[in-house]
Amino acid sequence: MRSKNLLELATELLREVLKFQQPADVLVSGFFRQHRSLGPRERHALAETTYDVVRRLPSYRHLAQSGSGALERRLAVIGWQGGVAALRAALTPAEQQWQEQMAAADPSILPANLRHNLPAWLADTLQAQLGDQFWPLVQAIDRGAPLDLRVNALKIKREAAAVQLLEHGIEATPTPYSPLGLRIVGKPALQKLEIFRSGEVEVQDEGSQLLALLLDARRGEMVVDFCAGAGGKTLALGAAMRNTGRLYAFDVSGHRLAALKPRLARSGLSNVHPVQIAHERDERIKRLAGKIDRVLVDAPCSGLGTLRRNPDLKWRQSPQTVHALRAQQRLILEGASHLLKPGGRLVYATCSLLDEENQLVADQFSAAHSGEFKPLPVLEALASARVENAESLVDGKFLRLWPHRHGTDGFFAAAWERT
Repeated sequence: MRSKNLLELATELLREVLKFQQPADVLVSGFFRQHRSLGPRERHALAETTYDVVRRLPSYRHLAQSGSGALERRLAVIGWQGGVAALRAALTPAEQQWQEQMAAADPSILPANLRHNLPAWLADTLQAQLGDQFWPLVQAIDRGAPLDLRVNALKIKREAAAVQLLEHGIEATPTPYSPLGLRIVGKPALQKLEIFRSGEVEVQDEGSQLLALLLDARRGEMVVDFCAGAGGKTLALGAAMRNTGRLYAFDVSGHRLAALKPRLARSGLSNVHPVQIAHERDERIKRLAGKIDRVLVDAPCSGLGTLRRNPDLKWRQSPQTVHALRAQQRLILEGASHLLKPGGRLVYATCSLLDEENQLVADQFSAAHSGEFKPLPVLEALASARVENAESLVDGKFLRLWPHRHGTDGFFAAAWERT
């Protein structure tokens, strides 16, 4: 495809994404389905340009003021990720001169709000939480995330998986904390590889792997993944149970549970039972009350811990949505807690950076159930699950993962045992 046409497509795609009416990844995928003739390099250029613009939107808008023409085109030029030669071939002489000026601009002299590229409410909240760690976090979420894989221990060992990937020219290194993780630089076409199609490896961020390890599901137990979604942690729990016992994958979304089916087929697991529920008080949940050994509540949240992958979330969330989510999180955690038998383990987790969704929810649950649930020492639980360097992952009584400290998405988890 001619460079001029590709830049026009980038402009068109940005025009839709920057409305922030739908998740960016959904819009990008839909755009590619409409333009099936695009090759891998062209798709890469369009997707990476889009995400770069979304990630740095305030500073790019500031720079774009000096240009002319459609704003989305100017933003695409500034954030272009398809190669300098291809870009210059698509520009007029005047645009080429302007693009060179933008490329030479020094971002370090911009005001703080144009350097952190966050909405004011989120920047203020994170600065209050993190202090001098705020800017290292900003630098971390300004970069794209690596690709993490979880090895399916039912089928292959981590070392053997790394060897197989290397045979296809993909260098995979062990993740620093999860004993099941491999980290890859770049975005190879894993779907074409037998090691992926056979379910020997699954795409899963190391932080998400650690949440499953914290639950420490075991052979023969009854376990619930209360907000299973597409089932990444469900698959990790099923493998930890060695395909024994009974593992319920609950979710209110049938669409998300449907996405679990092909992954489940690859995994070789037969102990997983997906169940669509109406809400946290569903009768199918009540029938299991007091019978479950372990429950993972990966609660619906703002998702702000995934800003490296989903930078549009910072523009689609607000203090109001976070506050509403907190109320929902409390109800879900309360409903899930009734499932546990005495001695059972409850883990509450989010992929949020915000204390309002994390520590405040956990502390409120502890206070309301002080005679019924006792907090578990997270460090001991992680060490028991063979997590390496576990002490660096613990913040007081909680698991806290940060992109700038741990190289994972941002995650929080608290654990309790029913007395």
